Amino acid sequence: MITSTPPAPADLRTQRESADASATAWALAARAGDAEAVDHFVRALHHDVLRYVSYLCADPQAVDDLAQDTFLRALGSLHRFEGRSSARAWLLSIARRAVIDGFRHAAARPRRYDGSDWQAAAERAQPRVPGFDEGIVLLDLLATLPDERREAFVLTQMLGLSYEEAALVSGCPVGTVRSRVARARAVLVELVG
Repeated sequence: MITSTPPAPADLRTQRESADASATAWALAARAGDAEAVDHFVRALHHDVLRYVSYLCADPQAVDDLAQDTFLRALGSLHRFEGRSSARAWLLSIARRAVIDGFRHAAARPRRYDGSDWQAAAERAQPRVPGFDEGIVLLDLLATLPDERREAFVLTQMLGLSYEEAALVSGCPVGTVRSRVARARAVLVELVG
């Protein structure tokens, strides 16, 4: 009987670092005008951007738009990317600003619902996929955390960024990220227990 064993944490870190190095190389090549590199860059980081934006954004229907906005902003400013950090960290910091701008835009222009039963319409719009309930529980648990702790937790524990990369994305010192993650873990463990 053949069984697969999960990769060791060092193997995962090596794979992630290799993927980050590849994405950074694609970004630098795209910056130099290589159209194929643009495609590889977007494909390499699209999933990470979608995951990050979905955890930051309260509106699941806005996730695709915000991810697209992130890539439009990144491609528009790719000429300024110098590779001092990984392309992934650089792109996630752009995603963070896109979500913040999305919140500001939504606050300035609230949407209205013209129907009489808005609650039923909202329930019908919810996806019905396996694991959805667990995802809702996780989102509810994450929602109890202060914004800074939630962001640090999602970046490091769910997206797999190093503390240094999360610090670049968040714009705060590495020690602050470590502290936020530790406090977030403690709260989540307490809530689950």
